[in-house]
This record gives sequence, structure tokens and C-alpha cells, in this order.
Amino acid sequence: MDHPIIEPWEADDLTHEFYVPDYIERIAQNVLESYDLSVNSIQVITTKPDKGGAIWKLETTAGPKSLKLLHRRPTRSMFSLGAQEYLVKVQDARVPPIVKTMDEKDYVEAGGKLWFVAEWIEPLEPVTKDLEGAKHLCYALGEFHRLSKGYEPPQQSEVASRLHKWPSSYEKMIIKMDWFRNIANVYGELPASTHLLNVVDRFEEQARNSLTRLNQSSYSELIKKGNAFWGLVHQDYGWSNGQMGNNGMWIIDLDGVAFDLPLRDLRKLISGTMADLYRWDVNWVREMIKSYHESNPLTAELYEILMIDLSLPNEFYKNIKEVVYEPELFLNDQTTQLIQTIVDTDQTKWPVLKEIEDDWRGGEEL
Repeated sequence: MDHPIIEPWEADDLTHEFYVPDYIERIAQNVLESYDLSVNSIQVITTKPDKGGAIWKLETTAGPKSLKLLHRRPTRSMFSLGAQEYLVKVQDARVPPIVKTMDEKDYVEAGGKLWFVAEWIEPLEPVTKDLEGAKHLCYALGEFHRLSKGYEPPQQSEVASRLHKWPSSYEKMIIKMDWFRNIANVYGELPASTHLLNVVDRFEEQARNSLTRLNQSSYSELIKKGNAFWGLVHQDYGWSNGQMGNNGMWIIDLDGVAFDLPLRDLRKLISGTMADLYRWDVNWVREMIKSYHESNPLTAELYEILMIDLSLPNEFYKNIKEVVYEPELFLNDQTTQLIQTIVDTDQTKWPVLKEIEDDWRGGEEL
């Protein structure tokens, strides 16, 4: 049966949080006919209306399952589903097993997207938002990275790799800093424009210094080892996608996995956690890195790359890049306060990075 192509949908005041268009609900029911499942109930758990994705929880006679509509291109989704299958079947990793269709396939293609069913792992609880919880997350992340090594994508899939893209991503950040400056000048009368202009030079210089350090590092040699050697990064790992089950930490929502140096995930977790604390804490950073190292040992070369990536103005860029889309709405008093918070937090970062820069030599703590 032909289905309409699935498109992103509007979420507005007339729709509820978990609204999914009727035509997609009908496709979902049709997709489930490909599975040997007796479904007692189906409930929308989360949606990505701006991208065209959704997750449903299924209560079946064979236990709870999840049904996922993947919003990415089908060939890209084949890559992530192949990774999930590899991690479960080959590496016995704690990621949700995929439920096969009646004709033994991992997915159903419908509406121009891939759909799949996986086991719903119960019980799962977020780890506590303290240092012990952060250490659990880091250990599980290292384990995930180590077990993902050796993955070979399905032949028909689109290989997702960011391994060679670090310099260009740094350069993109530097270019965007100039965009921020130009926009703030054009909209100089708006509340946050002056504050943005006061700090953008500082953060641009940080980004330029980080790029220089990356180009002088062992990065170019490390990436020669190739995709399979390094394995996969999650790309969206954090307190919601790493959760504690009966037999340890489970990692869920693997839809965006890609080949890369594993440090990108660890850097995001560290810098995001420090942002949540509103200050950089040397004990937290050290303990998070040590916990990661216990499950996926770091070398001195990798540690150097981690230090370089932490030196980027990541939180400033992540929070301010939205100015490009709607400057009139973005450059308000709330953004003024946001910029000040980022600046205050950034000032506490540099003493911490200085203190820990020599912690790792030859892959071992000093």
C-alpha cells in the first residue's frame, strides 16, 4: 500500500504535546501489521514535530515494546539500526534489542521513513544528578564507545562519520562568530546586542586558539586509524539517554550515532554538566574523566584532543547560534542574562583546564 510522504508538522496551541497527525497514526497501525505482535494499547511517548519523528509505547502480550518513526533519511537510519543490531548481537551491549518483522527484517519502510520496533526496557531510572550519577554516565559512555568498535555498516546504508570533520566544525564556529557580530551591529537597538558585541571577540579568539591547537595536535594521525577502529559516538548522550536498569546502565535512543573520535561525547557531557552547575568544578571534571577511562582507556594523545575540545567556547556557540534565525525575538533581555551567565561560567573554566592539563601522560593519571 502506498503512503503519503511523512513531513514535519506544526505543534501549536490547538494541539497537545504528544500530537501526531492522523495520517501518521494510520501509517503506524499499518506498520504494526508487519509484526507478529498482539498489541493491547499504543501510546505516544514523545514527538519531534519539527523533524517528523515520534515514539510510541506498545503494550503487547509479549511485553512492552517501543515503535519508532525515524525522521532521518532511510539510508541514514539504516546505519543507526545496523549499529544497534551490532551492539546487541555481536557485543552484548546494554542497548534495546530490535524486534524483527514477520519476514525477519529490522525495520519497515513507510511514508518515506524507516520504522522499527524494539524492546522496552523496564525498569529504567535516570541516575542521580550528582557526581556519582555523572560518574555512572561516564563509565557507561566509555563502555558504549569500546563495544562499538569494529562496526561495519550495512552495504546499502549511508555511512555517517564525523571523524574527518573536526577542523571544519571549528572553522564553522569561527565564521558564525562573525555572523553574530554583524547581526548584533545591524540590530544594535535591541537589548542584548551591546552585550553580545562586548563578548563575541573574546569567544572568537578562544575558537581560533582551539583550531590552532587542533592543527598542531596528533588529530591528523589519529583519524588515519579509520572509522571501525574508533567506533561510534552517540551524539545526544546525557542524563536522559543513559539510564540505570536492574543489571547496569542502559544506553537508549541510538538514532543519531556516527563514527567519530569518542571524545566528542565525553566533551559534551562534561561541558553540559558544568553549565548545569553554573561553574567548572575540578573535582567533578577529574572524576568524570577517570570514570570514562576505567571503561575505555584514554591515551595521552586522546586526552590532548579532549583538552582542546573543552577549550572551545562550546556553550556560548550552542546557546547563541539561534540568533541567526530570528534576531528580533532572540536579542531580548533574557538573552542578555544568558550571555552574562555564560561569561561568568566560562571564567571558571580556564583555571580548571590549567589544573588538569597534565593529568594524563601515556594514558595514565599522574
